Amino acid sequence: MLSRLSHPVATLKSSRRVRALRLLASVSPALAWTVGAFVVAEAVLPNLTLIAMGRATGRIPAAARDGLSSGAGHSLLVALAVAGVCYGFSLLRGPAEDALSSVVRARMVVTLQRRLVTAVSAPAGIAHLEDSETLDRLANVQGQLMNAAPADAPMTIASQLGGWLSGTMACVVLSTFRWWLGLAMFAAWIAVRRPLGQLVRTRVSSFRAAGEPLRRAWYLFALATRPNAAKEARVFGLGAWLAAEHRTHYVSGLTPTWHEMRRQGRRVATVAVGVFAVFALSAGTLGWTAYHHEIGLGTLAVMLTMLPSSMTVGTVSMTDFQLEMMLTAVPDLDALTDSLVPMADAVDAVDDTSAGTSAGTVDPAGMPRRDVVFENVAFRYPGGESDVFSDLNLTLRAGESTALVGVNGAGKTTLVTLLARLRDPSRGRILVDGLPLNDLHVRDWQKQVAVVYQDYTRYPLTAEENVTLNLLGGPVDDAALRQAAERAGATDLIDNLPNGWRTILSPQYEGGTDLSGGQWQRIALARALYAISRGATVLILDEPTAQLDVRAEAAFYDRFLEITQGVTSIVISHRFSTVRRANRIAVLDAGHITELGSHTELLAQAGTYANLFTTQAAAFTGGRKRA
Repeated sequence: MLSRLSHPVATLKSSRRVRALRLLASVSPALAWTVGAFVVAEAVLPNLTLIAMGRATGRIPAAARDGLSSGAGHSLLVALAVAGVCYGFSLLRGPAEDALSSVVRARMVVTLQRRLVTAVSAPAGIAHLEDSETLDRLANVQGQLMNAAPADAPMTIASQLGGWLSGTMACVVLSTFRWWLGLAMFAAWIAVRRPLGQLVRTRVSSFRAAGEPLRRAWYLFALATRPNAAKEARVFGLGAWLAAEHRTHYVSGLTPTWHEMRRQGRRVATVAVGVFAVFALSAGTLGWTAYHHEIGLGTLAVMLTMLPSSMTVGTVSMTDFQLEMMLTAVPDLDALTDSLVPMADAVDAVDDTSAGTSAGTVDPAGMPRRDVVFENVAFRYPGGESDVFSDLNLTLRAGESTALVGVNGAGKTTLVTLLARLRDPSRGRILVDGLPLNDLHVRDWQKQVAVVYQDYTRYPLTAEENVTLNLLGGPVDDAALRQAAERAGATDLIDNLPNGWRTILSPQYEGGTDLSGGQWQRIALARALYAISRGATVLILDEPTAQLDVRAEAAFYDRFLEITQGVTSIVISHRFSTVRRANRIAVLDAGHITELGSHTELLAQAGTYANLFTTQAAAFTGGRKRA
């Protein structure tokens, strides 16, 4: 018996509506109780107003005949007073609902975004951010698939529940006239709600299945409406193309939904005919009894208003569809948390097997002291048809600079991605001072690595925050900050900003400003150098001079040995004037290190490096070879 009872209880607890309301209760119990009071008001006030107006209507003939001082007159005045009070509260309900909705939404947005950021940031790796299912869940939790914000779910549920209770109350009132009348109307509306509800759920499922084309449509919409691509979109005349592509992907995502809606719409139409018949029968019954003087004018007026009021039991609108989309975000958020944060302490100990990395426990502070060794490393991207690396072997000596060269697509950036533990090798291992990299605490190891990526991020923060990003929240070392800017060639840049280090590097904020590509690259380089000054031991420079002008690039070359002195550094560049200054140069080709040595040694070998260097140098020497 207990097991039979526990099943519906468990089902109720797992209901998406209950989970959404429980989430609100966990955010603010007081808000949850206030929303409950709103539900009661939503259900009671409209019906009380209609009942009081019906009673007043019934008293009008007698009050007109006997006067307002009579018993009928007093009853009329009381009924009008009740109707007025209820109607007044109904008028106040709208602004109160708006205010309550804004508060609930704000609190829910903060909670949902905090949970989402925690879940997505928990893995040390990045594979989960390239997984289609995870991206679909992220888009849904953010309300992108159908512009339905999950934070609006509690108030939408409250409004829906209030309407359902209001319709149920109307059916109860109808049953006081004929017991079967209220039951008939309730059953009829439930009968129409079931297929309509199924239609809504089918439509939601279709939207979920169409996550990829809808995400693509959202991306195209963002390209057309945000400043990131504004210049190219206008220069290349992409406006019409973006609009057409957005429509194509949006329609392709919605077409299955439209087909299913047409199919189920016929069933809904059939049921609606039956509901109309019940409604007509009920209205006819009321009219017949009133015609034969079995009920008075007041009762007739009340019952006639209760008939349409009862329809909220079965009404399904666009709001129901949006609510279903909102509610799918709750289990999606739970799924993201469960899959991306598998351990209770997501920051101090993360087992990131779901994201392509695994946890470690060894403290890597000060490492490497001897070397970093890639031992028979192979790697293939998920879904890839071939390996990027195959039995790659390379030793990075501690305190020395190593340059990586190779043609585009050789895997240079992938190699440093493995070193930073953003991904793990498919085969083989990486050793740091003889210890497997997987044994080192992943978060602490990543703090040892300072990186300037090709596609470094331009944060809309102050110049100071852009440089001290890896240590935000901690005390800023002003001396180290100035030194990092000086070594990166960014001192004049900072001095010329409107508010110096406090200037926001984004024109979208008041007092903010934008930087050129070369200026941003200096900021990114200063960020990495500041991290080195604060304890990082590995410096990775991926195309560090790609956006610098000639003089800035020359100055960087002159400072290269100073910048990398005593630091285990990796430099990736197609500009051999940078590469030649490294202690050792590794040529990456066809998934292997094919050449390794100093600039002079590799020129003497007359292999791939010598050929690449000579070809590039010829462009600046008029075809004359140089060493």
